[in-house]
Amino acid sequence: MFSQYLPQEVFGFLLIFTRLGAMFTVLPALGETAVAPRIRLSMALGVSLLVYIVVRSDIPVMPDQPLLLFILVLKEVAIGLMIGMSIRLLMSALHVAGTIIAMNSGLATAQAFDPVQGAQSAQMGSFLTLMGTTLILVTDLHHMMIGAMHDSYKLFPIGSELMLNDFAQRVLDTVENSFRLGLQIGTPFIVYGLIFNIGLGILARLMPQLQVFFIAMPLNIMMGFLILIIVLAAAMAWFTQYMENSLSLFLV
Repeated sequence: MFSQYLPQEVFGFLLIFTRLGAMFTVLPALGETAVAPRIRLSMALGVSLLVYIVVRSDIPVMPDQPLLLFILVLKEVAIGLMIGMSIRLLMSALHVAGTIIAMNSGLATAQAFDPVQGAQSAQMGSFLTLMGTTLILVTDLHHMMIGAMHDSYKLFPIGSELMLNDFAQRVLDTVENSFRLGLQIGTPFIVYGLIFNIGLGILARLMPQLQVFFIAMPLNIMMGFLILIIVLAAAMAWFTQYMENSLSLFLV
């Protein structure tokens, strides 16, 4: 009796793990490269076990043909990656904002590896993305991501067709909204940079013998940090609210 049910149970758990494991590889905060692979694997296995207990009755019977089994697993991996990437793109708002801030405060040449984006980035962008990751954990927004893992089986049942058109539209909307938010966060620095550079141009025309660059660079950096101190709290509050509203779309 036990041997009859064991293959189905193993198949069901592995099917859940393929989707959630794919999500854990790309999700922000939970799937960062800075987190040890063993810890990410342990979290993926633990959450997969919990979700499997809840959605066990909705898991189809294991196919007899290996080709059908391969297609089913491939679909689950694709769904997990699509959901994870849709959430990961939300972090690009802080990357855009950090790049704008760095360009207008004279810090664009200070480059460092951004573990959130997985690429070389301005240090201001790395600072904002790391702060955003910390806020996700502090405000328990990662609980909404775990809830999205469970609700994904209601939105995308196992064996359902891949809605690539809807996913493409979702990616476009996410990129648009993230770029807009990043631009809104960086707007004070754009205005400041415009006024500051116009003033420097006028000063250079009035006093050609003055070494404007050596005077302006320290002042530009100092004013950039001052504006950042003023707007940082509001900017991160906007990002947290944006992340919460976006994650709620994945919940039923």
